[in-house]
Amino acid sequence: MTSLLILNGPNLNLLGTRQPEVYGRTTLEDVRRLCEAEGARLGMAIAFAQSNHEGVLIDAIHGARGVHAGIVLNAGAYTHTSVALMDAISSAAVPLIEVHLSNIHAREAFRHKSYIAPVALGQICGFGAVGYALAIQAFAAHLGLQSGEPAA
Repeated sequence: MTSLLILNGPNLNLLGTRQPEVYGRTTLEDVRRLCEAEGARLGMAIAFAQSNHEGVLIDAIHGARGVHAGIVLNAGAYTHTSVALMDAISSAAVPLIEVHLSNIHAREAFRHKSYIAPVALGQICGFGAVGYALAIQAFAAHLGLQSGEPAA
């Protein structure tokens, strides 16, 4: 069975309570359940992880090589600062879709720059938690698997 790694960066463990006016009230556990349901609907296994530590995220990206068909990454603030994550993505050679809950292009200027985007298949932002389901659907299409209707 095709599998995807859903990888979440710093502060995403606080979803639901951290700045709900920006990120909503959906918790990371809610996101995990959404991803697992969407993966099951599309016939894909989902591995789910979160870390506040850049090196742990890099290790997870390296570890995805030969294990997962793709990575859905919400790198949080590391999106805008981490050349190391960008290099890890390039080195691992595992297709990756960048996801953000908020529209990073409509926020502070420093959030407009993504070090992840140049090495990603694409970027989904501004749709809240449903962005993760959209990324899983995009991978299904990219990998030539069944596509199905968008998640509710």
